[in-house]
Formats: sequence, C-alpha cells, structure tokens
Amino acid sequence: MAAVPRRASEFVYALTRVVVGLLFTCHGAQKLFGALGGERAGEPLMIFGGVIEFFGGLLMAVGLATRVAAFLASGMMAVAYFKAHAPRGFWPIQNHGELAVAYCFIFLLIGTLGGGRYSIDALIRARRPPEHGLGEAALRMANR
Repeated sequence: MAAVPRRASEFVYALTRVVVGLLFTCHGAQKLFGALGGERAGEPLMIFGGVIEFFGGLLMAVGLATRVAAFLASGMMAVAYFKAHAPRGFWPIQNHGELAVAYCFIFLLIGTLGGGRYSIDALIRARRPPEHGLGEAALRMANR
C-alpha cells in the first residue's frame, strides 16, 4: 500500500482537529447556555468544564493556541473520567466513559502535534520575523 501523501495527511489532520474541536464546543454550549438539548450547569466545576469545552474546542477548531487548549482539554477529560466514570467500574465500556477516554487521548495527540499546517498558529508562525538571538548566531558560526 502506498504511503499517504504528506499534504493529504495534513489536510485530514486539520479536518479531524476541526471536527473534534467543534464537537467538544457543543458539549460546552450545553453546559454554559443550555443549547443543543442540554441543561445549563449549576455547579462551579461543571461551569468551569463548560468553559474549557466551549472555548478550548473553538481554539482547537481554528488552530489558535492549539497545544495549550488541547492539553487543558485532555487533562479535563482525564479528570472527568476518573470523577464521573471510573467509580462505576474499571472498564470504560462498562462505566460509559468511552467518549471521555477517546477525547482525552485525541486531545493529547492534538496537543503533541499542535495546530498543523492549516491553522491560525501556522499563519502566526509564518508571519513572525526570524529571531536573531545568540543561539542562532552560534549555529551560523558553527556551520561555517
């Protein structure tokens, strides 16, 4: 089987990041606004979770501060799993925690990979002037 061309894999990664980010945003919209058939959260921890879901999902979807948003979301989903699901049984399939575990590891992956080529993070990096610090000067001298 031929390898997937790099550009195609970058596009599929971006599409996955956007879709997962928007799905996560929907969970936040339920908690914060009672939207999409959800109920507004009343407990402070649930409201805080809604903020991470809503704004973290949006940030991941557009690819802005992607690593930070994804690591926060990953950690939040780990906490959600151990607080809400794990007490009901060891296996995620038994305690209905599959989505929390899947989100946790997908966000860990997104946090590791960053926004990718098709993100606002990439646009910001492309517009940033190159740094000319001591480290770069030392590298240039070493490469002569």
